[in-house]
Amino acid sequence: MPDYCESSRYALLRHAYARTAASIRRLLPGLLSLLLLTGVSTAQTNTLEQDRAETMRWFQKARFGMFIHWSIASVEGLEGSWPIMMPGAMPKLGNVTDDEYRAFAQRFNPDRFEPANWIRLAEEAGQRYMVFTTKHHDGFSFFDTRYSRYKVTETPYGKDVLAQLSAACQKAGMPLGFYYSPPDLDHPGYRDTSRPAKDNYLGEPHRPEWPLYIAYMELQLEELLTRYGPVPVLWFDGFKETPYSPARIEPLVRSLQPQTLINNRLGVPADFDISENVFPRRIPTKTRHIVQGTPSRIVRADISDAVPPFEEFRPWEMCIPMNETWTYNPKDHNFKSSDELIRILVEVASRGGNFLLNVGPKPDGTIQSEVEERLRDIGRWLRLHGDAIYETTYGPVQGLEAVRSTAKGDRIYLHVFNWPDDGKLAISRLPANVQRARLLAGGEPVEFARKGGDYVFALTSRPPGVTVPVIEVVLGSPWTPAPSAGKLKGE
Repeated sequence: MPDYCESSRYALLRHAYARTAASIRRLLPGLLSLLLLTGVSTAQTNTLEQDRAETMRWFQKARFGMFIHWSIASVEGLEGSWPIMMPGAMPKLGNVTDDEYRAFAQRFNPDRFEPANWIRLAEEAGQRYMVFTTKHHDGFSFFDTRYSRYKVTETPYGKDVLAQLSAACQKAGMPLGFYYSPPDLDHPGYRDTSRPAKDNYLGEPHRPEWPLYIAYMELQLEELLTRYGPVPVLWFDGFKETPYSPARIEPLVRSLQPQTLINNRLGVPADFDISENVFPRRIPTKTRHIVQGTPSRIVRADISDAVPPFEEFRPWEMCIPMNETWTYNPKDHNFKSSDELIRILVEVASRGGNFLLNVGPKPDGTIQSEVEERLRDIGRWLRLHGDAIYETTYGPVQGLEAVRSTAKGDRIYLHVFNWPDDGKLAISRLPANVQRARLLAGGEPVEFARKGGDYVFALTSRPPGVTVPVIEVVLGSPWTPAPSAGKLKGE
């Protein structure tokens, strides 16, 4: 049973107050900072914005990260949180009672967990940052929070997983972001925990206990942002139907770590958009955010050919699991192939996005061999073609089935999805000042000629032995998109 086992609403209130009141003073420094922020000088405000702008520049250069969904449900090979939110809805989610799910914590003992191994695998894959689930919807904290007993240090393992991972990442120079779920099925302020989670998992903000839950969120976020080092990304995962007091939460984050980027799942746009499991149909802009389009397992030209000016671009990130479930599930063998994952990476980068590829560690703390194999395959491709991904933005060639493009300075990178049978690749919408071209892997020169508005590249009769060959096109000057080039197909 949850820590909060009283049935009376008033008893729940007394319990939650007793739990929170002794620690509420820890919010005072943050609240004082927020008050002071309202009177800071323009110069100070500009400094805070510059800190976040610097993080954004790093974020958009990094392009490829590792998402880590670890769960106590891994002891049963079930998806995290969802078996009690939507029991029986899909076989892959699992079907257990709330009490059975909560009891998983007493079996969680990852005695083979070595954070350095995770970091080494991410480096081999070419991933330049990590995002770790500090708390998922189930309310279980993978850090030693002072405000709940439903946490990793109360399991047989008994150690602070986040503290170990954070220290190892800082030592290795690997940026570590935090996933934090605003929904919390374990907290009596979030919902009436005397009822099954499936009945009220969206939360109950109409109840008088709700402000206590928001205070609990603030306390936990204060812990995460003051005890575990620099946090470049705070990855919220709230339900769109539920308000989480973003007017309180966002300023708190800004006051504690001004450089931290926040995604758009708290209830406000914040710093960048998330697309989960699907490609946006067009490059996102500040006035037109993510439009969900093609599923991630279908790479096709159902996209816009529009190329917005850089100043109109809206940063975004796509996250997907490597198979069909986010946490470890030994029965889910529907893994995407290495080639498919490389194409997805290219697809995302060609629209200016970051690719956050998920892994679900096993209950012993190790990573499945199928996952390791695919990550290393991506890393081998990136060692040959990383210049076409890292520090790039979207390129001028959009909306074609055969080719994707990225750009960096005076370089345009053509990622060839469909190698032409006749060895002639005709590309329109390239700038008129192309100087030379070569295959990025190996450096073999590529001959080309201009015919009308197209450039025609003369390629070998069969593709090189790599997934998604890349042609590096060198221009006479840096490329910048023209205003309002192209349009969204079907609009």
